[in-house]
Amino acid sequence: MMNRFVLAAAFVSLALAGGLFAQQKIAFTWDDLPAHSSLPPGETRQQVIESLIATIKQERLPAPYGFVNSKVIDEQPDLIRVLDTWRAAGFPLGNHAWSHMNLNAPSTSLGMWENDVLQNEAVLAKEMGGQDYHWLRFPYLSEGDTPEKKVGARRFLLDHGYKVAGVTMSFADYAYNEPYTRCMVTGDAYSVKKLEDSYLQEALRNLDYEHRISTSLYGRDIPYILLMHVGAFDAKMLPRLIELYRQHGVTFTTLQDASNDAFYRNDLNLSLGAAPDSLEEAMSLKGLPLPKHEALAIDLSTLCTQQHAQAAKP
Repeated sequence: MMNRFVLAAAFVSLALAGGLFAQQKIAFTWDDLPAHSSLPPGETRQQVIESLIATIKQERLPAPYGFVNSKVIDEQPDLIRVLDTWRAAGFPLGNHAWSHMNLNAPSTSLGMWENDVLQNEAVLAKEMGGQDYHWLRFPYLSEGDTPEKKVGARRFLLDHGYKVAGVTMSFADYAYNEPYTRCMVTGDAYSVKKLEDSYLQEALRNLDYEHRISTSLYGRDIPYILLMHVGAFDAKMLPRLIELYRQHGVTFTTLQDASNDAFYRNDLNLSLGAAPDSLEEAMSLKGLPLPKHEALAIDLSTLCTQQHAQAAKP
C-alpha cells in the first residue's frame, strides 16, 4: 500500500495544479523599511526598494503597506530616500517601532516599548503627509511575554488610535537574504539556484499549510495577510513569487480589506482584548493538531559559508 504521506503529497500536488485553492486571497505587507538584512556586492537599499515597487506596479498588485523602523534613518540619514520613493509610488506606511524593539524580551519593559513606538511617529507623520499611519506591526510578532504586557500594549495602542496588522501567512522569507548575500560574495551560482528553488517551494508549501489550517478551523480560506521583508533576495524573487501564486489561483487584496474578515476583528478593535494572532494559535486553543510541516531541504545557516565549503569537498 502506498505510504499515506506519499498519498497526501500527491493530493496536494493535484489540488494545487487543479486550482482547488483558488479562493485564497493574499494581502502583501512589507516589514523593515528602509533596510532589511545585508546587501550583495554592488547593490543598494534604493535599488532594492525600486525593484520591489517596479514589480508591484507591473503586476498590478494592490498598494501594500510598508512597516518602518526609523532608527536606521537616524544613523544613515540618506535612507530617508527609500521611504520617499515608497510614498511617491502611492504606497502607505505603518509603524514597526523605532528600533524594532522586542516586547517579549524580559529586559524590555512596557514603557520602553511604548516609547519606541512613539519615537517612530515623527518620520511616519512627515512621510504620510496627513494620511493615517496608525497601523502597528509588532516587531518579531511579539505581543508581550506577560499578561500585563499584553493587556498594557493593547490599551496603549487603543489609546493612540492604532490597529494591529496581523500576520496569517509567512514562509520565513527573511531567512534567505543573508545566505543570498554570502553566495553572491563567493560567486556561488549553484547555491543561489538552490536558494531560489527552496524559496518558491516554501512559499508553495506555506500556501497549502495555511489553507489546511484555515479550512480545518472555519471551513473556508480566510483572506491571508502575508509577511514579507524588503530584502535583496525578496526583490529578486518577487516576480516569480507572484507568478507562482497566480498559477494556483490566488488573487490579491489590501491589508485593510483582508483585516475586515472576522478573524482579524480583535486587531481592528483593541478594546475587545487579545485573541489568537495566528491560525496556528487558533488551532492550538481548540486543541487541534497542526498539519505536518516538512523541514527545509537546505541548511540556510551554513550555505555559502566556510563550513559549507568544507562539507562540499570530496
